[in-house]
Amino acid sequence: MAATSPASRAALLASFTVLALATAGLLAPLKAAAQSSPAPSRPRQDDAHPWLGVAMETDSIGPGVRVGHVVRRSPADLAGIRSGDRLLRVAGTTVGRGAEVVQAVAEFAVGDAVDISYVRAGVEQVAHVTLAIYPSPDDMMRMDLVGAQAPMWRDIEVVSGMFPPSLAALRGHVVLIDFWATWCGPCRIVAPKLAALQARYGAEGLTVLGLSTEGTQEVASFALRTPLRYAVAIDRHAETTRSYGVASLPTLVVIDKRGVVREVSVGYDPMGDAHLEDTVRTLLAEPGP
Repeated sequence: MAATSPASRAALLASFTVLALATAGLLAPLKAAAQSSPAPSRPRQDDAHPWLGVAMETDSIGPGVRVGHVVRRSPADLAGIRSGDRLLRVAGTTVGRGAEVVQAVAEFAVGDAVDISYVRAGVEQVAHVTLAIYPSPDDMMRMDLVGAQAPMWRDIEVVSGMFPPSLAALRGHVVLIDFWATWCGPCRIVAPKLAALQARYGAEGLTVLGLSTEGTQEVASFALRTPLRYAVAIDRHAETTRSYGVASLPTLVVIDKRGVVREVSVGYDPMGDAHLEDTVRTLLAEPGP
């Protein structure tokens, strides 16, 4: 069970286009995630949407469409496309907006090889991309994050508790980041469970952190009414939220003592409570860096 809303989606994706992940029908999986639990199952090959794996920004500076983020191990990543590149053409079709990239990719099928022209450092290049099947939100975030160093947070405003200035300050701790919102029903279910984990394992090295893209007043007021018992901060321009690839709430990211992402969970599934606690206990038992 995950939650999204038009207002929160704008805050979550900020400067990204709504069709950020360059795949036909992205909004349908997001809507499904908002209404059901667990995450949508992988579609059959014959009715699957082709997936490129990039998030695109809405800036109008320069030609083409600027790539804001490339999902790790996605077709775009494997073909060598990187954040900051500007997509010019998809299979010869000129693109100037994110929606045009989506439309061009949608003309193909999963497994098709597509030439994508882009500019990097003023030099035009061509990437030969083999489109993949659109993954579930959980699978997409796991591809992007699990096994990699966790993105650093920036432009954070502390609302309550001892929210550390950087992830580096938590080396040697197991970190559980909860991307949440006050309006999110599933988030309200998850919060006391996270508070219980913090109380149970905090002395052993667990640090639970809550991060919201809402305004300070909303989050501070909620924190006063509902003590969260762990540190909460505002992601003022959604930069950290974007860097983690968050598009549904709640999203939980578990980071080990070395700063490596070890688990990701999108939405709330009561059957996952035991797994989350087992993950925390396993990581706490590992040696520090």
